[in-house]
Amino acid sequence: MRFLGRENLGGRVLKVVTVLSLAASATALISAKSLAQQTQTEEMERRAKVLQALPPNAAKRIFGTNPAPAPLAARAIGSFARGCLAGATAIPVDGDTWQVMRLSRNRMWGHPDLIRVVERLAKAAPREANWRGLLVGDISQPRGGPMLTGHASHQIGLDADIWLTPMPNRRLTRDERENMSATNIARSDWMDVDPAVYTRSHLAIVRLAAKQPEVARIFVNPAIKVAFCRDAGADREWLSKVRPMWGHNYHFHIRIACPKNDASCVDQPLPGDGDGCGDELKDWLKKQYAALMKPKPPRDPNARPPKPPRPWTLDDLPAECREVAIAR
Repeated sequence: MRFLGRENLGGRVLKVVTVLSLAASATALISAKSLAQQTQTEEMERRAKVLQALPPNAAKRIFGTNPAPAPLAARAIGSFARGCLAGATAIPVDGDTWQVMRLSRNRMWGHPDLIRVVERLAKAAPREANWRGLLVGDISQPRGGPMLTGHASHQIGLDADIWLTPMPNRRLTRDERENMSATNIARSDWMDVDPAVYTRSHLAIVRLAAKQPEVARIFVNPAIKVAFCRDAGADREWLSKVRPMWGHNYHFHIRIACPKNDASCVDQPLPGDGDGCGDELKDWLKKQYAALMKPKPPRDPNARPPKPPRPWTLDDLPAECREVAIAR
């Protein structure tokens, strides 16, 4: 049985070993309406269900219900998908060239290094990418850690989602920020971008983000990487940072490297050389198409539902996260 693909998301390696598990993984992460685009009402309903099922000592409950950052020195602790965040900074909900979306989620917190990168990118976007400004999606919870809903990563304050919709030329209302959807730029067959939606400014803003020296990876849907590979021209070195990943058709995901001299942060290996536009990308497209477009095998009505995994507790996170969780 061969591996069909893998991409390290920080402490977890996505390994797809059968067509059935592939279909389940892709379908869960790519849907007609991305979970990241859920409205405030939909998100609150999901959170209520999760909280009802979680034990009192679950790490998701401890970190997902804490409304304020840990008053400690800024540290990214652990790995991107198993860790926490001390001394977080919130990006202001409004800047001249950015607006934060889904405010009720309280996920506008990050390591100060990441917040500086996002603000710098936003300020440069109109001039260098013909992109009016950023609509900023999820960053991290006030103390990082496992989220009640959505992301497996975003736990140490070094990940940020940026909508693939440029900022409008006015301030969005609170209701709009909670309920409007970003733009899906993938084509309906998931093999390329939608030419009616995609513009060269999409390439320009992602390229600008990739060229920030702190940025280690950017995740986009494989269909979007196809367009970037085609349209990048001779300037291609930045493409090595742009990695194909399920979902990410409404937004692109920025990940910066661990801060210098932060021994508590576990970094990822650097992406491989080359632009990533060859066999690896073709493999991602093939898997995505098979998972989403081909008929699914009939479900066995006698099959037992899989047993849900045991919820993580503080013991499953780096030891420093206990201090972050209880700091007052």
